[in-house]
Amino acid sequence: MNYWSIVASKDHLQRGIEGGFIQANHGKAAPLKQMQPGDWVVFYSPKLEYEKSEKYQHFTAIAQIADDRIYQHDMGGGFVPFRRNVRFLPARDVPIRPLIGALTFIKDKSRWGAPFRFGTLQIPEEDFKLIAKGMLDDEQYQSLWDEQ
Repeated sequence: MNYWSIVASKDHLQRGIEGGFIQANHGKAAPLKQMQPGDWVVFYSPKLEYEKSEKYQHFTAIAQIADDRIYQHDMGGGFVPFRRNVRFLPARDVPIRPLIGALTFIKDKSRWGAPFRFGTLQIPEEDFKLIAKGMLDDEQYQSLWDEQ
């Protein structure tokens, strides 16, 4: 099992939550092909709204890859992104700043945003667990590890 982080503004992520799907890196297939059924994804939202400059800097959703299907969806205007089906868990938003010191995938704490610049990254299990612990209630968090 692998653990991933995808960067998406909260407003764009909300469409995925409502539809039970994820997109990555502006609809590219390659990041989605790296993921396997059962992998976990945590979403980091640098902004609330894609088109606005207001910072948010929170982890905003957590999901598990549901199957091995990668498909395209026509969103209009010539935009036909690749998607994957996921199962989102009910979660609360968690600010990243208090976690920066403990997240091992962030090597240079003074440039903590650098790992997110490519949009999708694989993260260590211990970092995923730290983020998930803040996003989920205790029972829900424990059930993640009981299922394995």
